[in-house]
Amino acid sequence: MENFNYPKLNLIKPVPSDIEIASSVEPLPIKTIAKSIGLLEEEIDFYGKYKAKVSLEVIERLKETENGNYVVVTGINPTPLGEGKSTTTIGLCQALGAHLGKKTFACIRQPSQGPTFGIKGGAAGGGYSQVIPMEEFNLHMTGDIHAITAANNLLAAAIDTRILHEGTQTDAQLWKRLCPVDSKDGSRKFAPIMLRRLKKLGIDKTDPNQLTEEEISKFVRLDIDPTRITWNRVLDTNDRFLRGISVGQGKEEQRFERKTNFDISVASEIMAVLALCTSLSDMRERLGRMVVGPSRSGEPITADDLGVGGALTVLMKDAIMPTLMQTLEGTPVLVHAGPFANIAHGNSSIIADQIALKLAGKDGYVVTEAGFGADIGAEKFFDIKCRSSGLKPNCAVIVATIRALKMHGGGPKVVAGTPLDKAYTSENIELLKKGVSNLAHHIKNLKKFGVGVVVAINKFHTDSDAEVNLLVEASLTAGANDAVMSDHWAEGGNGALDLANAVEKACKETNKDNFKYLYPLDKSIKEKIETIAKEIYGADGVEYSPEADDKIKLYTTQGFDKLPICMAKTHLSLSHDPERKGVPTGFILPIRDVRASIGAGFIYPLVGSMATIPGLPTRPCFYEIDIDTNTGKIIGLS
Repeated sequence: MENFNYPKLNLIKPVPSDIEIASSVEPLPIKTIAKSIGLLEEEIDFYGKYKAKVSLEVIERLKETENGNYVVVTGINPTPLGEGKSTTTIGLCQALGAHLGKKTFACIRQPSQGPTFGIKGGAAGGGYSQVIPMEEFNLHMTGDIHAITAANNLLAAAIDTRILHEGTQTDAQLWKRLCPVDSKDGSRKFAPIMLRRLKKLGIDKTDPNQLTEEEISKFVRLDIDPTRITWNRVLDTNDRFLRGISVGQGKEEQRFERKTNFDISVASEIMAVLALCTSLSDMRERLGRMVVGPSRSGEPITADDLGVGGALTVLMKDAIMPTLMQTLEGTPVLVHAGPFANIAHGNSSIIADQIALKLAGKDGYVVTEAGFGADIGAEKFFDIKCRSSGLKPNCAVIVATIRALKMHGGGPKVVAGTPLDKAYTSENIELLKKGVSNLAHHIKNLKKFGVGVVVAINKFHTDSDAEVNLLVEASLTAGANDAVMSDHWAEGGNGALDLANAVEKACKETNKDNFKYLYPLDKSIKEKIETIAKEIYGADGVEYSPEADDKIKLYTTQGFDKLPICMAKTHLSLSHDPERKGVPTGFILPIRDVRASIGAGFIYPLVGSMATIPGLPTRPCFYEIDIDTNTGKIIGLS
């Protein structure tokens, strides 16, 4: 980005609200950002003045270009308030790009409307380290989540509709309707997607007239087991009353009533597919092989079996392109995908990272963020995302706050919406000494993957010098390459310069060839689960419910046992119990259920209780959100 004039921040003390800061900065036209990073005009589709979709053709055009340095931002087990991973990601990129002159990209997830209007607020960063326009970033953006919702629910409709039609028609009637006679020439033809099902059934015929009655029966009857359907409907709202519903209340559908539920849209497997696919054709194959449940005989039923894989891809054809935005200081941001970090892998897309790494080039930096604590997000980044992409990271940044580590040391309970106890707002060395074990455990875990580790101490004005010094010393003792205090929230990129220098140094010191996964894929499902439980969480062992045992046997029989594991557990503790802080010991990890995302490409065990659609608190964020009807400006977003 030579000769590019980065905007200068007008820092105000005390720091105003996020929306006030974001509204005070005029974003650069996105075409200016696109040109500065080397995108061609034909490689971008504009969505207004400040957002643009980026074509996947960039990857092919720059395929001979050496990738930039690859950095992942993760964190300790946080308080319910969050410890600032997104803010740190943005501040680090502003420091590397606008202040150190490195070609730098932030690759982050798109926020869900659930947290935005619920308890957490938006995910654009905070203070003077934000993505702008923050209201566009947090609300709809370019409609990717809506596309996922539409595709997910089309598949859900196809499932129940197929059960109804198979339950009310003979094989001959189904055949007549699925493969009708052409009124013009009297012929029958298979739709292209039907050939996929025939191949799966071992039928190599392409002429419908050649099928035997037995083959016709096998072809038309999926025989889905309605009691074992794993595909739910979704919406992008925290609606707790949809955690359990009944479908089939209409006059024609009453015979097929069943209990099911909604998930939040970002928990859809289609979101995970979007994040893990590497091309349009790869996305098509992954969407087609998504399993919605077994037949009564135990055979996995896929979206392609239902004839809908192609239609899902059509709905997702624009969503596959990352969205280009910018930070407050004009550094580029690629926003793409937003899978939850509990039941999915919680990382932005491989495609965005691939595009950014090529545009950054050999001496540039791509900083991506892994959701939740390092025991979930970072482990899944390494073992699922990197395994799928083949990309090797140079460095992991682990975000820590003195506030959270005091909590892990036995401090009073932290509750969102309730003022912090004075233990968190005044110096307390003893609490901090007890709590640093949580950070040390995460550092030790990250080192197992062969990456450099830098600790970013996200500064709060109540942190004392003695506390910061203690944390730096403890981090270095635990094996971190470096540990620095970062004040990017209050000072933007300038406040993250020490962090940027530490990351640059760690990338130079790290040999990417030393990167390794935690486990090989050829281990059994239980062996992989137990490796994560013992090596990452520190559990003594694992216990499985009868339902989990049955699912593991089923997935092994179906040939899905060689997939990586995506553990669904609380982010608030290394264990399954969110109340157990620090580094819990002497616990057995309970696996209550095991599910499969075959299109995305992982098995996900459910650890303890896990809600797949959050609920709204008594006072949700939407109380603060409104619009100035005179200016059209949104107010109250955070």
